[in-house]
Amino acid sequence: MTKNSFKSGFVGIVGRPNVGKSTLMNHLIGQKIAITSGKPQTTRNRIQTVYTDESCQIIFLDTPGIHRAKNRLGEYMDEVALTVLSEVDLILWLVEPSDFSGEGEKYIARQLKLARKPVILVMNKIDTVDRKELPRFMELYRKLYPFDEIVPVSALRNVNTDNVLEAVKARLPEGYPFYDEDTVTDQTMRQIAGEIIREKALRCLNDEVPHGIAVEICSMKERQKKKGSASVDGSAEDHKYEDPDTLWDIEANLITEKDSHKGIIIGRGGSMLKKIGIQARRGIEEMTGAQVNLKLFVKVRPDWRDNPQLMRTLGYDLKNRR
Repeated sequence: MTKNSFKSGFVGIVGRPNVGKSTLMNHLIGQKIAITSGKPQTTRNRIQTVYTDESCQIIFLDTPGIHRAKNRLGEYMDEVALTVLSEVDLILWLVEPSDFSGEGEKYIARQLKLARKPVILVMNKIDTVDRKELPRFMELYRKLYPFDEIVPVSALRNVNTDNVLEAVKARLPEGYPFYDEDTVTDQTMRQIAGEIIREKALRCLNDEVPHGIAVEICSMKERQKKKGSASVDGSAEDHKYEDPDTLWDIEANLITEKDSHKGIIIGRGGSMLKKIGIQARRGIEEMTGAQVNLKLFVKVRPDWRDNPQLMRTLGYDLKNRR
């Protein structure tokens, strides 16, 4: 391989909350790494994934949604997203065709102009509007920024996502790969497990609870499983694991800010916590390919989103992301 025959570079994915950034990235790399939900601000940290083929290597940086911060966690999330703009070779700005409110988009456009990087506008969720309306929405955004290209897609339905890859490849600089071809993400299994638990909590709980939820992995240990053992819920195993001889023991805390939210998370007779635990266990088993014994607890940490020390403990520390 020579430098002139290969392209490589870093691509930042930015946009307002809940526009489908993580869903798009998961499709682009061909597997689920970033968690998704229908609730805004699902992504809180920068998540790096790697796409490699015979002609290029693309390092995607998924970012939190850029929004008006209401607490220190929100300020942290915005700073993470804006810091990425200075670190990448190319930027994907995701928008919705029916979500042109004005000031929020103008703010992002100003930040892109300061970054002075090539920008591709990805107009997501095109399946939610009349296709005849797309040219009008595209024109609104063209007035905001001189995009290198505009690509309409539906990330959820995986429509036109290949066109995004081709647009990125065409604008990557020449260079050698940064990672070996087997690397997919910089996230550890422990980090991914924590995010899977948070995703299942987001999907199960009411709208007023998720923004104040964090996950703390207290322990995650791998051990050899006894032959012929039953599943962790006491029933016979109903499916085969890729690694049938391994068992992961995981203990994690669901952190919330209010005692009233603790009751909602636990549910009547522990029903909600059990539901979250079952879904999270299955998700982690898919990731590890092995059986998982997951124990969840709920802890109250008042106003943790405005407490820098607690934020660092829970993994929200910008210094550690640079």
